[in-house]
Amino acid sequence: MKELVLTTERVIPKAMNPRNGMLQEHIARYIFANNIVHGKVLDLACGVGYAVPILFDIPTVSRVKQYVGVDIDKKCIEYAKVHYSHPKAEFITGDACDTSLIEQLGSFDYVISFETIEHLEKDSDFIRNIITLLKPGGTALISTPFGRGRDIECSNPYHVCQYTEEDFKDLLTPFKKVKMYHQIDEYIEEPLPEKKYYLMLAVCTI
Repeated sequence: MKELVLTTERVIPKAMNPRNGMLQEHIARYIFANNIVHGKVLDLACGVGYAVPILFDIPTVSRVKQYVGVDIDKKCIEYAKVHYSHPKAEFITGDACDTSLIEQLGSFDYVISFETIEHLEKDSDFIRNIITLLKPGGTALISTPFGRGRDIECSNPYHVCQYTEEDFKDLLTPFKKVKMYHQIDEYIEEPLPEKKYYLMLAVCTI
């Protein structure tokens, strides 16, 4: 298997300095998730699978019974199987917008999808697919960076767009309840008016 190449959009902890800011902020999101998720968990656009040691090996009693990581990049999934194998984890190549995932994987108590929606042309379809994949009363954790707006061309070549908070909340209206958090560096919190953040993380319940 060829080793993956680092890019500004790919997090590979084993190939990065542990003090790398991008790595630390990505890990912080999964630590945040670890305090919420339990049962059967789906990680859409899981990348190389580095969520697994966070969700299972942090020195607390893990409440996650089963983890399924899905990513469209076959090389990432191959890497995840080699480097983050775990008896309660499974990695599958797949598209986050694929409506047949429910038939392949069943439904989940929680869906995690960090830094995904801004890459997708069909962002509304993505949200609907997450809702389909959740059990009744299930919860999704979805993050995305702040940007100039959904309808404004993005300067980041990897992103279709970057959302204002109003754009993001509008996309999340199919959920019954949405609680919004903001992130700066490793800190994820309910937003404070005097602070400037660069990322939104929504906890959404159906």
